[in-house]
Amino acid sequence: MKIPSSSHVHMLPYLVMLLLLPLLSFSADPDPLQDFCVADQSASSISVNGFPCKPASNVTSDDFFFDGLTKVGDTSNIFGSNVTGGNVLTFPALNTLGISMNRVDFAPGGLNPPHTHPRATESGVVIEGQVLVGFVTTGNVYHYKVLTAGQMFVIPRGLAHFQKNVGVGKAFIITAFNSQLPGAVVLPFTLFGSTPSIPDDVLTRAFQVEEQVVESIKSKFSS
Repeated sequence: MKIPSSSHVHMLPYLVMLLLLPLLSFSADPDPLQDFCVADQSASSISVNGFPCKPASNVTSDDFFFDGLTKVGDTSNIFGSNVTGGNVLTFPALNTLGISMNRVDFAPGGLNPPHTHPRATESGVVIEGQVLVGFVTTGNVYHYKVLTAGQMFVIPRGLAHFQKNVGVGKAFIITAFNSQLPGAVVLPFTLFGSTPSIPDDVLTRAFQVEEQVVESIKSKFSS
């Protein structure tokens, strides 16, 4: 019988780790360690990565159902769109489960402005209307397509993307995420509406425009 050399034995743990790495990257959130952990959002003094669990004795069937995405969002704003979140903040039963959904409503011509989700990949389906969906890769390549009802899209995690209603009437889409709280960095508000504000000389240099242009844009997003 051939005895494995010591070098092969020493390599075994590294090979096992290489095999496990893809499995560790399937989910954006950690795997749960129990059947459920309905978020106890009243425990505001406790700071954890997520929320503490409501005692199982206090959990009811209603905790596992959510009708928030049935409601049409108010699109009377500067972008003509509205995002209704179905995440752990509005649907506490999603706590530790690594999933969430949004409903996005669009007025005619409405835009869900360029943004990123730092903690999740996004997939979505058009329910009504015609929607232009686009994203830009880290290689600065713009991918886009106009979708109609029933067609799906996917946005890789962390990439800047947008959706715009290009049809004649209203539109809405349902999106899903592999995180209970994917987060959203909405670029116009982040760059021009932060508190405190980003210095003008940073933005004028970044966008190669005059200071008055930056001030004009900031005035539209100041709280």
